[in-house]
Amino acid sequence: MSVEALPAPVRTGFPPGFVWGAATAAYQIEGAAAEGGRTPSIWDTFSRVPGAVRNGDTGDIAVDHYHRWRDDLALMADLGLGAYRFSLAWPRIRPGGRGPANEAGLEFYDRLVDGLLEHGITPVATLYHWDLPQELEDAGGWPERDTAYRFAEYAAIAARRLGDRISTWTTFNEPWCSAFLGYGNGVHAPGRKDPVDALTAHHHLLLAHGLGTAALRAELPAAAQVSLTLNLAAVRPLTDAPGDLDAARRIDGLANRIFLDPVFHGRYPADVLADTAHLTDWSFVHDGDLAEISRPIDSLGINYYTPTVVAADPTGTAPRQDGHQGDSPWPADRGIRFLPAEGSRTAMDWPVDADGLYELLVRLRDDLPGLPLLVTENGAAYEDYCDPSGDVHDPERVAYLRGHLGAVRRAIEEGAPVKGYFLWSLLDNFEWAYGYSKRFGIVHVDFASQRRTPKDSARWYAQVMRTGELPD
Repeated sequence: MSVEALPAPVRTGFPPGFVWGAATAAYQIEGAAAEGGRTPSIWDTFSRVPGAVRNGDTGDIAVDHYHRWRDDLALMADLGLGAYRFSLAWPRIRPGGRGPANEAGLEFYDRLVDGLLEHGITPVATLYHWDLPQELEDAGGWPERDTAYRFAEYAAIAARRLGDRISTWTTFNEPWCSAFLGYGNGVHAPGRKDPVDALTAHHHLLLAHGLGTAALRAELPAAAQVSLTLNLAAVRPLTDAPGDLDAARRIDGLANRIFLDPVFHGRYPADVLADTAHLTDWSFVHDGDLAEISRPIDSLGINYYTPTVVAADPTGTAPRQDGHQGDSPWPADRGIRFLPAEGSRTAMDWPVDADGLYELLVRLRDDLPGLPLLVTENGAAYEDYCDPSGDVHDPERVAYLRGHLGAVRRAIEEGAPVKGYFLWSLLDNFEWAYGYSKRFGIVHVDFASQRRTPKDSARWYAQVMRTGELPD
């Protein structure tokens, strides 16, 4: 065999400096909902609506991270986390959404951030993971333009206090969910159902991102990084038939380009405006908004769980199978069928398909050349339990993570500038409308005793973080 015919060496590792982390969100883990000056968020209110959350669960206690944070940091250090992505609770830092900052709330995050740094773990802060102060919802919520300005004030307060120790900030986590699940089909807080409100909320969330970016830049050191996290969809047409291709175009517009175009190109997609013209004239977009929204950011976070497969439905009568409860969250989706992708399924009944993550990362490599990417959420829920010996075996989650990290590695090898991976989630927690019925954590939590037990997947991930390799 000639030298030229030798096969290329197989690369199995991740690049030097790759960031390994895990993620959580304040309402899902903190608890202490009425302690330390915190006031209600829309999730405190929504979780008390009969039937809104499975089993009537709330985040009042969650996994009690507010009181157990020291033990949780020790657990992170034992696993070898390089970074921890967490969210700040707006109603804990600025109760009611306006007015003076709450010193007790800021002191909690002071202690948390200092503790992370003492353990050698990089803090990565998200300003908004869905917990809008209830008073701002009472004043109109995200469909009200003023909410964007209140967010910018909150961002400045947080950055002023914590910016000397946190160098990576994310404005919003999954604004698609806030807009279209919160105001479109009502399965998330605040539970409203109006497609025009959803589109208006979407725009004001992006406006808040732009205003918040400016507020962060004004307070943070020049080297600080500002990002946005989107749950972009890997949209696939069922076939190459014109109707299916058009269905994919429409959903891609409402899932992806409705965010990517304004944030990175300062415009809304013309086809999305046309597709929704029967609902709204988009007059909520004011002069100067798109310039504000498209302020440069330093990286983009991508949350991925499962792909979206669509086809034409000329009759408009096909049952929805898009993974969302209740009515449709998609404005102007009449005539579209959502179909499950092939593959095994998680406890959420979501198909397992790592290729979708690879597709997204390669698309962003091409569409946004040079922009650093982070996988900020990726994981799976399974029916985990402690066996009689006290162990938690979760081979399905290990297989899920191995497949998806393999997809990340493949994208990196093909030039996608992926700089880090944050597993969802560190802990079993309050899973929004599913309450405590779904477990995403690599650490099992007994919700009655609050006992933490690392699962097999935690040990597997610890090995990955330590070696940068994917073990069998």
